[in-house]
Amino acid sequence: MKVASNGIAVHVEEQGAGDLSLVFLHYYGGSSRTWKHVVTTLVRHFHIVAIDHRGWGKSDAPAVGYGLTDLAADATGVIAALKLQRYVLIGHSMGGKVAQLMASQRPAGLAGLILVAPAAPTPMIMPAQAREMLAGAYATRETVEAAIDNVLTARPLSAADRAQVIEDSLRGAPPAKVAWPRSTSLEDIAAEVGNINVPTLVIAGELDRVDPPIRLQVELLPRIPQAVMRVLPGTGHLSMLESPDAVAALIADFCDGLSRSPGSGATS
Repeated sequence: MKVASNGIAVHVEEQGAGDLSLVFLHYYGGSSRTWKHVVTTLVRHFHIVAIDHRGWGKSDAPAVGYGLTDLAADATGVIAALKLQRYVLIGHSMGGKVAQLMASQRPAGLAGLILVAPAAPTPMIMPAQAREMLAGAYATRETVEAAIDNVLTARPLSAADRAQVIEDSLRGAPPAKVAWPRSTSLEDIAAEVGNINVPTLVIAGELDRVDPPIRLQVELLPRIPQAVMRVLPGTGHLSMLESPDAVAALIADFCDGLSRSPGSGATS
């Protein structure tokens, strides 16, 4: 369905029911369906809201407005429109950095934060040539396949999942494809994330070449007061496709912990 938010139409996949909502934000190149295997497991127990970021999936693709504050405002507007009372933000990679900014604002109803292979709150530093290669990574089927095989995964994807990743990557709007590598990934929210006041779980892939565990240990964990990390063996950056059962189990366990501690989470 489409939800009017922050001046655009945001595509949202909503299903399931429960007192706790799980709000999923995807990576640079993905869509709400990146989470499909994880959602299939969790929908039996939780209310699921999976969002397509602007310029990706079925959401509107304006010519401008792809900074962290724009992406955060889009998702915040969806949460308000759906009147979510108690929810956990779950962000992957780029979506993880968006989720960090949202959580740092201490929104009402936020009960917890799960960051899956998240981009660090500090700027993503890389040589200019590598940055431009990233900006063109989703230009053709061949470049997407190279990214899958050499950067994004440590385990082979099923034929269906591989086809989905290729389709989602190619479908991205041109301004969305260049915004993350050229500008949004360079934004620095290191000071803001210290304001996060909810339980935070970081899920890292042991073999992640994009946001490896060591980087998260240095750049992320010390900055978020309640953050703990779990590492998935033999897994790369696309853990929700490579190790979906393990990711779903960690999410469910984290949320069960919140249920056992009803006083946790932001209240204002």
